[in-house]
Amino acid sequence: MTILQIVLGAICVVVAVWLVVLIVLDRLPGDLLYGVLAVIEIGLVGQLVIGLTRVFGDHGDLNVAAYVGYLVGSLLVLPIAFVWSAGERTRSGTAVLLVGVIAVAFLFLRLQQLWSYR
Repeated sequence: MTILQIVLGAICVVVAVWLVVLIVLDRLPGDLLYGVLAVIEIGLVGQLVIGLTRVFGDHGDLNVAAYVGYLVGSLLVLPIAFVWSAGERTRSGTAVLLVGVIAVAFLFLRLQQLWSYR
């Protein structure tokens, strides 16, 4: 697991807890939360670049299509969750963001699994 994945995973955990609190309090996410989500997304772009450079090196028996699919997929989850959440300005919309953040964290784990099987 790269340092970037560890840091992004930790940020995802903090954001997930933050979103749970917002859901319980029936509050909408604010600009600060959206800023943190943007930071995660920028980190995901960095992860994509790092992952693609790793694939072009020695990758053994790595399933390259699956690995690149997970890299690209993780990049798309948060924007989709954001658009969905923006259309649903209720507690349910905030829950969609929560699911997106948790999905990104699990995609980190899957990327690590794929890379370790190489």
